[in-house]
Amino acid sequence: WSVHPFSGEVRDGYVWGRGAVDMKGAVAIMLAVARRLRREGAIPPRDLIFAFVADEEAGGWHGARWLVDNRPDLFEGATEAIGEVGGFSVTLGSATGGEDVRAYLVQTAEKGSMWLRLAARGRGGHGSMLHDGNAIATLAAAVARLDVHRFPLVLTEPIRALLTGIADITGIPFDEADPQSAVDRLGPLARLIGAALRDTANVTLFDAGYRSNVVPVTAHATVDGRFLPGREEAFGRELVEVLGPGVRAAWDTLPPVRTDVDGALMAAIAAAIEAEDPGARVLPYLLAAGTDAKSFQRLGIRHLGFTPLRLPPELDFSALFHGVDERVPVAALEFGTRVLDRLLRTC
Repeated sequence: WSVHPFSGEVRDGYVWGRGAVDMKGAVAIMLAVARRLRREGAIPPRDLIFAFVADEEAGGWHGARWLVDNRPDLFEGATEAIGEVGGFSVTLGSATGGEDVRAYLVQTAEKGSMWLRLAARGRGGHGSMLHDGNAIATLAAAVARLDVHRFPLVLTEPIRALLTGIADITGIPFDEADPQSAVDRLGPLARLIGAALRDTANVTLFDAGYRSNVVPVTAHATVDGRFLPGREEAFGRELVEVLGPGVRAAWDTLPPVRTDVDGALMAAIAAAIEAEDPGARVLPYLLAAGTDAKSFQRLGIRHLGFTPLRLPPELDFSALFHGVDERVPVAALEFGTRVLDRLLRTC
């Protein structure tokens, strides 16, 4: 790190530190707007609930999910929500050859989450002996197969709408039969959008053994799986097939989220962006990760990912999530505060 990860240092026009992007910056924007509304005595058109919750990174079991299960009364009457990982800008070349166009990506869907706990069992014993069925080797081979496996490409409606919108802005045709080629042209954004074209499964933890000269009886691993809407059953079957015999798998799941792009809230978002950044476009997209929308949708609350940030074109924004030197431009936070304030006073 260039700064201490928990310093919150302001340098070179950025706020630096772990969580600056995900998602302390969003919290700062919301708090600034809430403070301004309170200070001015402004009465918004509808009631607003500011919900600051813990544990989203681990599924929200002690945060949003707990609230939905135990205190749904706190959200009585709520019909729509806006949250994280949407509203950031990407800069695109114009089809007319004029000035570049900023597009703001609003999250209208997100993948489901599946956290797998894998285990393999073999014969333990002294490390100097001949051994068949080593638990570590069995499990390592399984996760290696999973690492190179590619799940089928699926073009969801939010990604189709995103790529169609980008093609309209840039003038570069989008072939629905080959969406990967269109994604590959997006530069750093390709990493974020490419993960929304297919299911993914990445091993994140591996635990086995306790001494250098002892072959253990068991080995364990954890896999972070993400599946597209409508793919949960097929994803589970495919995982088991790839892992193969000798590996036990158990998992917890959280559902995908899908929201219609039509309606007054989406129109109000577009209007708020246009007022602060004339000529900009608003496009939907599907998030490859997950948010607390998974919990709040159980209450029938429609969700859009919208934390407005006007970003410099050279910033690789998606690489900053959980990354080294995570940071967010101060000007982007100020822009987001203006847009969110305008949105909440008008929608």
